[in-house]
Amino acid sequence: MTPNVDQLRIINERPDLMAILSEASLMVADGMPLVWASRLKGTRLPERVCGAGLTLTLTAAASRIGASIFLLGGNPGDAEAAATVLKKANPILKIAGTMCPPLGFETDALQITEIGNVLHSAKPDLVYACFGFPKQEIAIHALRHRLPSAWFLGAGGSLSIVSGRTRRAPRWIQSTGMEWLWRLGLEPRRLFGRYIMNDLPFAIRLLATALVQR
Repeated sequence: MTPNVDQLRIINERPDLMAILSEASLMVADGMPLVWASRLKGTRLPERVCGAGLTLTLTAAASRIGASIFLLGGNPGDAEAAATVLKKANPILKIAGTMCPPLGFETDALQITEIGNVLHSAKPDLVYACFGFPKQEIAIHALRHRLPSAWFLGAGGSLSIVSGRTRRAPRWIQSTGMEWLWRLGLEPRRLFGRYIMNDLPFAIRLLATALVQR
């Protein structure tokens, strides 16, 4: 999983999620505030690793070794569009399949079983689960036993970014840690409450706590 400030805030409000999140084999920080907090605390994280970037690099690595990927989730059409982009960049890439489950699938046992059946038949080596947090982590928890040898990555809105349907910030904005402002500018109505009202105060407390605990 690729935790960021928004995810940490939700985890702080819903400690019941920790049982599922503790199953993750690897966590990398997708958010500069987490990297800054680690520096303030003296437990320095090496760098930010965002979900969209990780999707691209993992796909390239999978292509090189002949591993297959499955694109699960996103908005309707995102997975197919992202598959086209990834295949163009990696011509020998093996795409095991794409699927966009209907809204509410995570609470429908029959839908979960159907998705599990599709994945079991496709037998991908790597599954990008792109439903947003914590839905994607809950889905991975429910599905991973069907493919015990596969890797699952909770990749949020990566399919939309990879496909080009959502524009990513220029590199200089990414490097300053202000990519969230870029996204806020693209979708102010949807993201203002989350980023400004909820995440910003939490990020300030996170940085202050890290400094005090140094």
